[in-house]
Amino acid sequence: MASTVPAKRAGAPSALRRLYVIRFAFAVAWAGLLLLVADSNLSVGAKLLLFLYPAFDVAAAIADVRSTRGDGPLKGLYANIAISSLAAVGIAVASASGVADVLRVWGAWAVVSGLVQLLVGTARRSMGGQWAMIFSGGISVLAGATFIRSASQDDPSLTTLAGYATLGGIFFAVSAFRLSRSTHEGRAPIR
Repeated sequence: MASTVPAKRAGAPSALRRLYVIRFAFAVAWAGLLLLVADSNLSVGAKLLLFLYPAFDVAAAIADVRSTRGDGPLKGLYANIAISSLAAVGIAVASASGVADVLRVWGAWAVVSGLVQLLVGTARRSMGGQWAMIFSGGISVLAGATFIRSASQDDPSLTTLAGYATLGGIFFAVSAFRLSRSTHEGRAPIR
């Protein structure tokens, strides 16, 4: 059966699948480490992990841009690079002030990057395996609002960020699996 995917895009699903698996592994490992070091005093280890998450998102978006080879939602990916870069800097600055400020910055990042993820996933629907990314983007928006609200509580906690990262990682794993199924079975992508 001849593929209807243009030659330029033929490698994109497999590159995206690999990237999604890496993102899943990173998110789960990051969440576990954050649970070990998260405290109300923001230790050096916690500050480093908090900075590392959006910095990794920047690196993943750059890898995504390179794998699309000009075919895909490049504006959304470039926006994500800019947003996550600002978030990494913002979180580094906020971590000097305390957990509440970190949650406010993280929440704002989750809202904006969630909207971008939703748009990028929608633009990639024809590739298959993107419904989980669309759903994840929507959840990120809601979670971000929750982080901002929780920053005003008496004793805000970073542990909710570990759950957020784990759930996001699971959505990446689901998308990787769905991309794998549609690619290996040689059929039309499952949306």
